[in-house]
Amino acid sequence: MDFFYSKEQLKTQLKDMGLKSTDAVMIHSSMKAIGHVENGADDVLDALMEYFSEGLLMMPTHTWKQMSEEYPMFDPETEQACVGLLPNMFMKRQGVYRSLHPTHSIAAYGAKAEEYVRGEENLSTPCAPEGCWGRLMQENAKILLIGVTHTRNTYIHGVEEILNVPERLTEKPVEFQVKLPDGTWKKVNMHRHYNRISDHISENYDIMLEGYFETGAAKRGSFGKAQCILCDARKIYEVTKRVASHNPNFFIECTCVPRQWYMEDK
Repeated sequence: MDFFYSKEQLKTQLKDMGLKSTDAVMIHSSMKAIGHVENGADDVLDALMEYFSEGLLMMPTHTWKQMSEEYPMFDPETEQACVGLLPNMFMKRQGVYRSLHPTHSIAAYGAKAEEYVRGEENLSTPCAPEGCWGRLMQENAKILLIGVTHTRNTYIHGVEEILNVPERLTEKPVEFQVKLPDGTWKKVNMHRHYNRISDHISENYDIMLEGYFETGAAKRGSFGKAQCILCDARKIYEVTKRVASHNPNFFIECTCVPRQWYMEDK
């Protein structure tokens, strides 16, 4: 017989990872990896929203996969996210605010949620330092990867933008139209992610998997039956910056990262 996790058991697992109700947390998730939960995805969201009721709970609601020159109209009320079941359900819940970024929006819940997502329609890059992704470090946020690895850790894109790593963005922006809360549309010129090696550089981010663990920037945990990686946004930035000081393009040009690059200050 399959074991079904309860909402309270999921909350206990969050506590066991050292997370606090007041934390700012960005969740990347695989519902399939979590396994059987008594009331399915609704209980998962209830557990997260109740546990972080005093903090700031965030999920990506990306639309980069479908948004393009041929499909440039972004309506945050109706456009589905391309990153799984939980974000699509989360962004429709009462009290959740979605940012107005045409390709890399997030949904947020908590006392500061509306303020945190404000102004994303004024950006020109996917994960700008002054945007929701770049400011995770300022919030001393955690990134919780539930059943996924750093290949889905969008924050690392933000770190690379902060570090101004070359060869990450298209030379020319794409013109999008973003629907504003008052029903009007705003033109947004947005650069897309680009690199000369692969369509998705994030597929290379796991070369830092052990490095982040070894430096304390990340640790292991569990949520349901999913294996988790709990990251500290500031430490992920510091370790990535340390490695990038040896080779800014290491995620493209290295197949593995020399241990001394990330451990030299330890």
